[in-house]
Amino acid sequence: MAQIRSLFATRLYRAQLSEFGPAIDADELEGSCYSIAEDDEAGQEWCEANDYPGYTSYASLTDLPWRFPIFGDLVKSLDAHVAAFAEDLELELGDKKLVLEDLWINILPEGGTHSSHIHPHSVISGTTYVSMPEGASALKLEDPRLPMMMAAPTRRKTCREELKAFVYEKPAVADVLLWESWLRHEVPMNMSEDERISVSFNYKWE
Repeated sequence: MAQIRSLFATRLYRAQLSEFGPAIDADELEGSCYSIAEDDEAGQEWCEANDYPGYTSYASLTDLPWRFPIFGDLVKSLDAHVAAFAEDLELELGDKKLVLEDLWINILPEGGTHSSHIHPHSVISGTTYVSMPEGASALKLEDPRLPMMMAAPTRRKTCREELKAFVYEKPAVADVLLWESWLRHEVPMNMSEDERISVSFNYKWE
């Protein structure tokens, strides 16, 4: 009798931020994101110079957990989520551990997108969601085998999720999504009139 198995799984972690760590006040976190964006002139200039839609602190601020206690609490929660995901992935960390490499704010206006990309030099990447108005973009995840499909036909629209070329994960406020950093992903156009706010991060092995 024929046997068919799934090999080389790509894992996606999704949980509520509140499952681990200190309680995070959603309104305070949103207010902090806007306050930082308003005061971060270097970040605003970088976004304008690079035609970056909306605002990101990625290129300007590297010490958010030190500047704002709520981001320090956020990192405590994220550390626990990343540890749980690493356990699921059965990573052999040896005498090293996964530690936060960087953490940044994203404020995406109507019509804004983040093009397809990976996070080189990191192990686990992810995002937690601060504001997701109706019509805000899902996270689009790409099958890592896609560049090697050669002359394969497309999948049926009704195919199983594990066989899809792209998966759209629609997060809610205070969700945490984690994936291995080699997984290509993007944020399609924000169709909401309101801003989509998230905090993204990378963890490295050291």
